[in-house]
Amino acid sequence: MKLKLVLVLILGFAFQLQAQVQKTPVSPKSIYAIQQPQAPKISPDGKWILYTVSKLDSVKDASSSKLYMTSSDGKETVVLTEQTKSTGSPQWSPDNKYISFLGRSNSDDKDQGGRQVFLMDRRGGEPIQLTQVKGEIQSYNWSGDGLKLVLVIKEASTADTAKTKIRKPYDITRYQFKQDYEGYLDERKSHLYVFDIQSKKIDTLTQGSFNESDASFSPDSKSVAYVSNTTSDPDRNSNTDIFVIDLATKKSKAITLFKGSNESPRFSPDGKYIAFLQSVSEESFNMYDISQIGVADVATGQIKILTEKIDRSFSGIQWSPDSKSIYSLYEDDRKQNIVAVDVASGDMKSITNAEGVYNNIHGNASGTMVCLYSHSLSPNEVFLFENGVQRKITRLQDEFLAKTKLAYVKGFQSISSDGNVVSNILYLPDSNAKKLPLVLFIHGGPVAQDEYNFDMSRQILANAGFAVVAVNYRGSSGRGYAYSKSIYADWGNKEVKDIIGAANHLIKLGIADSTKMGIGGWSYGGILTNYTIATDTRFKAAVSGAGSSFQFTMYGTDQYVKQYDDELGPPWRNFQKWVSLSYPYLNVQKIKTPTLFMASEKDFNVPVAGAEQMYQAFKYEGIPTELTIYPGQNHGLSVPSYTVHRYYRYINWFSKYLK
Repeated sequence: MKLKLVLVLILGFAFQLQAQVQKTPVSPKSIYAIQQPQAPKISPDGKWILYTVSKLDSVKDASSSKLYMTSSDGKETVVLTEQTKSTGSPQWSPDNKYISFLGRSNSDDKDQGGRQVFLMDRRGGEPIQLTQVKGEIQSYNWSGDGLKLVLVIKEASTADTAKTKIRKPYDITRYQFKQDYEGYLDERKSHLYVFDIQSKKIDTLTQGSFNESDASFSPDSKSVAYVSNTTSDPDRNSNTDIFVIDLATKKSKAITLFKGSNESPRFSPDGKYIAFLQSVSEESFNMYDISQIGVADVATGQIKILTEKIDRSFSGIQWSPDSKSIYSLYEDDRKQNIVAVDVASGDMKSITNAEGVYNNIHGNASGTMVCLYSHSLSPNEVFLFENGVQRKITRLQDEFLAKTKLAYVKGFQSISSDGNVVSNILYLPDSNAKKLPLVLFIHGGPVAQDEYNFDMSRQILANAGFAVVAVNYRGSSGRGYAYSKSIYADWGNKEVKDIIGAANHLIKLGIADSTKMGIGGWSYGGILTNYTIATDTRFKAAVSGAGSSFQFTMYGTDQYVKQYDDELGPPWRNFQKWVSLSYPYLNVQKIKTPTLFMASEKDFNVPVAGAEQMYQAFKYEGIPTELTIYPGQNHGLSVPSYTVHRYYRYINWFSKYLK
């Protein structure tokens, strides 16, 4: 009895100590504590899971990634790569003996050239560099017999002069001549090659004036399915079709003739079908499209769209081992779950039904499947599905979550002034918070959705003392094709009604203080920030990141020329439309909101001019404003300290004007 009493006292004391541990609220520097798993792959025998983990390094101010292997029971984890850099695209050899990935050797200090395919014995040892390609390997896949790889290689650049390494002038002839991260576009193409594992010889499969991508072998290893745009000028449209090339004859045949987008071809295990994703629209370019699942009969060429009656977008298709079903990711109103679609009937069955987001599904021949899963209170972890049971494999976030105080997260719906119902997500410092300063943090896209996944940006702002709202305004995905396309050629109208409606709803509930409202966002979120403060003067602070307002400036300076041509018409042919869409800039004297503008120096998605123009206009009109430019960055920030800086700028700006 005395021993039991002592144990009870010890346990009680331990629980008291645990309760006294103070968790630290999420802050900008919390980004260094997160580990991001990517691309999980289940081994052919189902015993091991391969994946990469990326982490931000505060000392080197860079991101690094390593390759890991964890047993399917989660008990054993092995770090596979220490001597290679930029590891990615891990795969298993079909015989289960080897692991392959793309990477660079650590001996290449300057990271010159593209990544190569590395191969290592599954049982351990240093990886060996398998390929010595002069161009850029964009993707690769194993043949079913394990003897070959199909490589997608972009032609090598000849931009630098041999002696001085000074970049040659850009001689441009293309219609679309720039792309974010790639920069100014040249005439180099991406083609298909077959690499023989034993002889190390490369055989050219395709060549010519078109790009090929997304290549994968048939089960018998005799042919390859791929994607290409073979229209007269691919720069003027987004049409892509599925093709199959015979390895013996090198002759290709078209599988699809749909004028819209066709992508992600995947042979069924029995080789009878090719599954693929197809857009709803056949327009030459449609920002608001959704993807359906299609199946082509290899023998007859007959095509069936399995999900044409389901008004949602699908991604990440994966065949069942018996070739009777297709697993896919199903996007629906703030969630993304896994479904199985029956090939014969088109019936859809839910595999998961979580208030969260599944990603990166991958299965083997026995039906075991792995994926990533995140929800509002946890970043991604690797999960395994076996015999209908879901099991968490990795514990990458345990330490971070044990030490960190997270915001209270809850979904809600609001009604806009024109009756539209909007799905939103609310973040609060705690569940009982009332009359808080409000920050509407708007997502980009516009065709994307705020989901029940772990959102660092909104967690940081909520833990800084704000009520933070994610608004799935019209134009967002997850609510069907019509909802996304409802803003076609009418930007800054319905979206602003939805944003203001969400704010009014929270004011009415007593959660938000109507005298302390702020708004911010990046990309289309920055654009909508500008539209909203030009519409409603109640906002006391704004942060507009990578946005634009004088839309005339974007034509020819960003990467969206196809969208402008098809959706708006060029400015000189539809002048008044462009004037109406530029109302924040043309009415800047009416804006009262102190605004911080932010942009990236080398952004070709939403060029820096969009922020610079508004900053200059605010300065002229005497509206409180500041401008932050991130050196050498594209649309997304790749330098960790810049991301931390951006979060602190958000907090300080909103605190200055809302607290």
